[in-house]
Amino acid sequence: MMIEYVLLGVISPIFLNLIHLVVGIYVVVARGNIISLGFSGISFLTKSIGMIYLTWLGVSVFELDFRIYVPLLVFFWFFTHLVEAFVIQHYMRNNESEFIKRIQIK
Repeated sequence: MMIEYVLLGVISPIFLNLIHLVVGIYVVVARGNIISLGFSGISFLTKSIGMIYLTWLGVSVFELDFRIYVPLLVFFWFFTHLVEAFVIQHYMRNNESEFIKRIQIK
């Protein structure tokens, strides 16, 4: 019973955001920052669909206690989402042009 909470509430959102992180880094490095911003918008939609699916799977199919499962799922999704945002921002800053770097206020 406890393994379902760990697999669906902890491992699944971490794995979902890890997949998006790897693809997001590839998009920034290979395609550039503008395409990466578009991918971030699409990523928001796909991660939202994934969260709805994981919520449905845990609560309806596996009949997990929603008072435990949903906060667990949301916490790990949000935490890994923040990590993903900072990592992608780091790669975007490394990928910006010299002109943009010169005109930025520091």
